[in-house]
Amino acid sequence: EGQFVESGGGMVQPGGSLRLSCAASGFTFSNYAMSWVRQAPGEGPERVSTITPGGGITSYADSVKGRFTISRDNAKNTLYLQMSSLKPEDTGLYYCAQSSSWRGPYWGQGTQVTVSS
Repeated sequence: EGQFVESGGGMVQPGGSLRLSCAASGFTFSNYAMSWVRQAPGEGPERVSTITPGGGITSYADSVKGRFTISRDNAKNTLYLQMSSLKPEDTGLYYCAQSSSWRGPYWGQGTQVTVSS
């Protein structure tokens, strides 16, 4: 089983930006499609974005399309999520996951994003 260390979360005002990072270990990162998943209190997980192993194809939930950008650096075994124009409804605990396991269980602790004025 692998391990993920998510970082970069925090509290921001609506309209602000954050960049999340996910350091992966314990498996061949470059072989796997990866996803960012968020979970708001009392709700189920939502897959926010996915990227193919080589990084050439990305996809986004309608709720974040045009505001979030997923990327990866396979040389550094790291996944990123650039978030801009943040809204209160973006608040949640953000996890990275292999795309095939986006519903969990999650291998990291996640990073909290709170959007509030």
